[in-house]
Amino acid sequence: MSPPVWRLIPYLDGPGSLHMALDAWLLTQHQHYGHPPSLRFYSWKPAAISLGLSQHHSYPAHWQQLTWQDQPLELVPRPSGGRGVLHQGDLTYALVTSAAGSRRQVYAHLCQFLIEGWRRLGVELRFGDPNPNYRKSANCFSQATAADLVTPAGHKLIGSAQLKQGGAVLQHGSMQINPDPYLFEQVFQTPPPPPLPQSLPALPTLIEVLTAAAAHCLGVELRLQPLSTQEWQQVINSQKAGLTLDPVRPIQASK
Repeated sequence: MSPPVWRLIPYLDGPGSLHMALDAWLLTQHQHYGHPPSLRFYSWKPAAISLGLSQHHSYPAHWQQLTWQDQPLELVPRPSGGRGVLHQGDLTYALVTSAAGSRRQVYAHLCQFLIEGWRRLGVELRFGDPNPNYRKSANCFSQATAADLVTPAGHKLIGSAQLKQGGAVLQHGSMQINPDPYLFEQVFQTPPPPPLPQSLPALPTLIEVLTAAAAHCLGVELRLQPLSTQEWQQVINSQKAGLTLDPVRPIQASK
C-alpha cells in the first residue's frame, strides 16, 4: 500500500509577513479545501523578530529601534502562540496536517522527525520540561517547554508553536543554527546560547536530511510542488489583509 502523499514546498528565503501568510494560507486550504498535508523549510530575509499570538501588543519597547545590516529589525506577528523569536541565522520549518489528541501528543508526534533528523546530523535532542515561568520572558529561547527540543546539556535548539483549527494543525518552529551573538544580546539583553559542538553541513544538505527524516517518521511520501501563480496571488492577498502591529502600544515585557 502506497504511503500518503504530502506536499513539499520548495525552500524560500523571504520576508516574515509573507512566510506567516503562507503558513496560515496552507492551514486554511488544508482545513477547508482539501489541500494535502504539507511541509516546508524557510529563512527570514530581512532578519525579524516574530511575536506569538498573545504577544502582538506586549513586547519590549526597544525592539522597535533595533537594526541589522542597516535595516530595521522587522516585528512580525505569528498566527501561533509562544514568545518572541529572533529569525537571523536560523532555519524555520512548518508542518500543516490533520491531527487528533492533546496539544502535547501532537507535538510529540510531529517533532519526531526533528529528533531523528538532528540525530542523523550528530546532535541528540530531547523534549524540554514543563516550565511555569515561560511566559514571564519575552524570549522564546530563554526557557524550554515540553514542546521544545533541547540538547543533552539542556540548551534549547528548536522552539515550536502551534495553531489548531478544528482537526487541522499548523506547527512551525525555529532551529537556532548560527545566530549572531551581538544581535541576539541586543534583542534579548542576555548572552546568546552556546554554539553547537558539531559542524553542520550546508543548508541544502541540512534540509535534505530533515526532509528524509520527515518522510520516514511520518510514514509519507513528500512530493515537491511549488506554488502556482494563482496560489501565490491568494497568499499575497491574505498577506495584505493579515495581522498588523500597532506601533503605539508596546510595553516592556516582564523579566
